[in-house]
Amino acid sequence: MKFGVFDHMDDAGVPLRQFYADRLAIVEAYDRIGIHAYHVAEHHATPLGVATSPSVFLSAVAQRTTRLRLGPLVYLLPFYHPLRLIEEIGMLDQMSGGRLELGVGRGVSPFETASYDLDFGETGAMYHEAFTVLMKGLTSDILDFEGNFYNFKNVPMLVRPLQQPHPPLWYGLGIPDNAPWPAANDVNVVMLGMRPSIRAIVERYLVERDKAGRPRDRVPLMGLARHVVVADTDAEALRIARRAYPRWQDSFHWLWKRHGAAPRIGALYPPTWDELQALGNGIAGSPATVRDFIAADIRETGINYFLSWLAFGEITRDEALHSTTLFGSDVMPAFKS
Repeated sequence: MKFGVFDHMDDAGVPLRQFYADRLAIVEAYDRIGIHAYHVAEHHATPLGVATSPSVFLSAVAQRTTRLRLGPLVYLLPFYHPLRLIEEIGMLDQMSGGRLELGVGRGVSPFETASYDLDFGETGAMYHEAFTVLMKGLTSDILDFEGNFYNFKNVPMLVRPLQQPHPPLWYGLGIPDNAPWPAANDVNVVMLGMRPSIRAIVERYLVERDKAGRPRDRVPLMGLARHVVVADTDAEALRIARRAYPRWQDSFHWLWKRHGAAPRIGALYPPTWDELQALGNGIAGSPATVRDFIAADIRETGINYFLSWLAFGEITRDEALHSTTLFGSDVMPAFKS
């Protein structure tokens, strides 16, 4: 069982300079306790994400850590010129000593897409073409490609990633019907949702691997992300979570509300922490309470990777550091076997 951290890098209500400095200190703590990987979201024109250039922030993370793997979850491929992104990936993997985890996706917000003057109706096709270019560029000495959106002729690929043929791939998996491609291509996945729906996705993912002839003893990481707060007592953890979560929830809905709409998975994240925890979509408690919750998630879903939001909303630097320390000392060891 491995543990990761997912981070929206959502606005915490403090000056940005302080926010970035605080987050880097917290990420150093993730490195110390043995978190497998730190995954950063990419968002634009919304308080949900101020790591608007994941590569910039992750380059700082690479210099402040030694073991922690790191990466975007995900790079929004239609938002990038493919050549620039190929070169950034090569740089980050080299600078981190081969610790990059490469998440890719289209982007789910039509409003963020519009801010980049992109047609949301075209970005699905753009994503697939950009992914093909990305894989060619990361695995070739010379890039040649002719497509509907991108064209390259005889471009030297000089900034190659340290991990060959490319860093491990990650994909956000929301429904069972989207499992065939990542399952057949050894792509790690991250899921959001309730235990029965996650179980259905995991089972479909494994079935598709069997169909593709992939070995069951080398299954990629199948991750589930939850909001998590650990404190010395249940009461203290709940006090922190109840205060901190509404700001994150407001940021999650902020851009959609601005346009009179709602995110597709908005029901997963109700207005209050008590409602979220009642859904089983987050946990705040003592180490024992958090251990029991994670054990139930593993047992009822079949995941082999658990990702925590350990810093979100109005959680302070000191609260996040204490939560992280307890997670490393009193939660993670229970799952070593």
